[in-house]
Amino acid sequence: MSDTKKPLRRSQAWFGRQDRDGFIYRSWMKNRGIPHDQFDGRPVIGICNTYSELTPCNSHFRQLAEQVKIGVWEAGGFPLEFPVMSLGETMLRPTAMLFRNLASMDVEESIRGNPIDGVVLLMGCDKTTPSLMMGAASCDLPTIGISGGPMLNGKYRGGELGSGTGVWQMSEEVRAGRMAQEEFFEAESCMHRSHGHCMTMGTASTMASMVEALGMSLPGNAAIPAVDARRNVLARESGRRIVKMVEEDLVMSKILTRKAFENAIRVNAAIGGSTNAVIHLLAIAGRIDVPLALEDWDRLGHELPCLLDLQPSGKHLMEDFYYAGGLPALIRELEGLIHQDALTVNGKTLWDNCRNAPKWNSEVIRTVEEPFKAHAGIAVLRGNLCPDGAVIKPSAATPALLKHTGRAVVFENSEHMHQRLDDESLDVDENCVLVLKNCGPKGYPGMAEAGNMPLPPKVLRKGITDMVRISDARMSGTAYGTVVLHVAPEAAAGGTLALVRDGDIVELDVEARRLHLHVSDEELAQRRAAWQPPKPPMEGGWQRLYFERVQQANLGADLDFLVGKRGAGIPKDNH
Repeated sequence: MSDTKKPLRRSQAWFGRQDRDGFIYRSWMKNRGIPHDQFDGRPVIGICNTYSELTPCNSHFRQLAEQVKIGVWEAGGFPLEFPVMSLGETMLRPTAMLFRNLASMDVEESIRGNPIDGVVLLMGCDKTTPSLMMGAASCDLPTIGISGGPMLNGKYRGGELGSGTGVWQMSEEVRAGRMAQEEFFEAESCMHRSHGHCMTMGTASTMASMVEALGMSLPGNAAIPAVDARRNVLARESGRRIVKMVEEDLVMSKILTRKAFENAIRVNAAIGGSTNAVIHLLAIAGRIDVPLALEDWDRLGHELPCLLDLQPSGKHLMEDFYYAGGLPALIRELEGLIHQDALTVNGKTLWDNCRNAPKWNSEVIRTVEEPFKAHAGIAVLRGNLCPDGAVIKPSAATPALLKHTGRAVVFENSEHMHQRLDDESLDVDENCVLVLKNCGPKGYPGMAEAGNMPLPPKVLRKGITDMVRISDARMSGTAYGTVVLHVAPEAAAGGTLALVRDGDIVELDVEARRLHLHVSDEELAQRRAAWQPPKPPMEGGWQRLYFERVQQANLGADLDFLVGKRGAGIPKDNH
């Protein structure tokens, strides 16, 4: 080995050995033509890649990984790419969320079990971002995130077409008889016309923004389009920077502080971000041992204005957001509302990165004084129907429905909903409250994005576009409507939601943070005595383990034994 004195890296527990085992570790790596001096103590950088042709959002990650490698080489590091489970929101059944925690275990153990000094996380589609962040946080090595970027704006018949959001809108038009099936099919190739994830402020764009707001990526990460050459530049610069982070011992726990999470919550409000960010940030905080609670979302973010005019809350798309200045320009508008001294991966504070960020379009990015919407963020509800909490995104709701009392129309599960919804004999009108059970963490299992239930055709034909909907499910970040989500405890865990019946009166009052079922305690006790808990979805396998150990939505829906920071350590020898 080289005589040059270098800091003792974690990877040297493998490559620095002068014995039989060192021979094995180095020799097998040399089968690709790696020179001997690559094992001399320079930082070994693991590139955690979620590339998969089954994950369309991440289908360009091979190219992105190559740019990271170039940056690592340029900075004097030794890059080694490795795959982890890829979670494609559009393809994976029954729901990608069922496998978020499994993928996080893949990430954590891949990092811990291999000769890695620092990590680059390549993430894009909805659940790939939190799963990679969770797994890496449990190890707490120097880590930097790179999102794949949003696709180009959808274009359809001379107008803008937003991914996801346009699907929900057009499918309701088809169900109401106002749009031909042929037109609907024509829009397919118009909506998704380049590499990248959803270009609306869905969960993918939201979580990319959260990574940047947390300080876990270089500035600009959230909004550069996937096919823009500047995305490759960001990847190369991230490769260079992770080498320096290893030399500085800038580990995740130095960046993911309480201040960082508070900043992310406030930024989520300002961008009109997805409700899914609530569950994911709670889970990430749990992995890095930062105290964060459901109430923090309401306390820190609900009264903030939405500054970003972007679908589904507005009209623009992520490509427009980038051209307007991206997340740094928006954060600059939050000058007095964020922790300016929060550290980021480039060694500077969040405010250092954003204080001089230019803004090029004041229609897309508004000011606090003249916001796009006065009140945004997430409202956390309480009441006998959700004693452990539920959430709603007021900026995506119909204002007149934010205080509403109506008769419950109940669906026992997703299949029951689809069976009943189109039935013309269903006793329902626009004043009713649609209630969906058994779609929470245990119930589906995996907590599918079933919360934005379609409206009954008999209601749609009246020209009604929104109704109050309540469930223990999640909702796509691209969706909209007066939708109460993440009811906890969920129905499958014996929550009050399991006891709701057709005809019960439900009261929603968002301003008062109240969700109440007008049924007496005595009657609820009788119903509870007759309730039977569901059986596990499988006798064995992942779904059985998930069902038995998953926490409720208000705790982040992580598995109970995965919560906490375990560190990377040095694995015991296998030889």
